[in-house]
Amino acid sequence: MKANTGDRLRFLGHHVGTPDRYGRVLKVIGPDGDPPYVVEFDDGHQAEVYPGSDCELEHAGAEKR
Repeated sequence: MKANTGDRLRFLGHHVGTPDRYGRVLKVIGPDGDPPYVVEFDDGHQAEVYPGSDCELEHAGAEKR
């Protein structure tokens, strides 16, 4: 996964009824867009994350379908 500042991440819920979590990349710490990232989630908290296979990336400015 290669992210840039401003990209959105979607962390899929792990259990039935658990909502997905969304966040915006504030800072890319790894080289060349690699993790880890500092992410601000929609609820306002910030965390350093290493996204796994349960995460989807939406590049900033990407056209939504």
